[in-house]
Amino acid sequence: MTWIVFDYGGVLSLPQPEADAEAMARAVAADPEEFSRRYWEHRLEFDRGSLTPHAYWAEVLGRPVTDSEVARLVAMDVASWAHPDEGTVALLGELLAAGRDVALLSNASAAVGEGIDQLPWISAIGHRFYSGHLGLVKPDREIYDVTAKALGADPAEIVFIDDRPENVEGAERAGMTGVHFSGAAALRAALPAVIR
Repeated sequence: MTWIVFDYGGVLSLPQPEADAEAMARAVAADPEEFSRRYWEHRLEFDRGSLTPHAYWAEVLGRPVTDSEVARLVAMDVASWAHPDEGTVALLGELLAAGRDVALLSNASAAVGEGIDQLPWISAIGHRFYSGHLGLVKPDREIYDVTAKALGADPAEIVFIDDRPENVEGAERAGMTGVHFSGAAALRAALPAVIR
């Protein structure tokens, strides 16, 4: 049986809306453009778990942060990634209803992962892997190897879906079948050829 492993952001959820990012910046009196630049500059290390929430948001703001600021930013950050891609979520529901083996593999900090886990359309996925819990990030080979081992699957039995080409290529280097996500309709059309 083929495992179908979904990325989260940009696949199951819509990309972070610019308005949500700007709202985070305004909430802490930061310049939106500088906030966005630093948000992404340090994001991969936050997703890897190398930075705590306090350390990450201090880097983003370029100053010390209070506990209340961190709590507010974490909540707003999670909410910014909680807009479902309705087409992909519908397909996910169909796969689960059909008894398909489905998992999630996301570059997400532990804090964001805990927020994502509360979403009803994500909690239905029995196996969820977040980079912040693993201390590994895509597209590094190790995160795919760890995921396959945790699923008890040979990499050749895994189809991995991601919107970032480099992450798809990383999965393919690990022996998985990669599918570059460009929209729910295209994914629906592509899956029959790669799952069995």
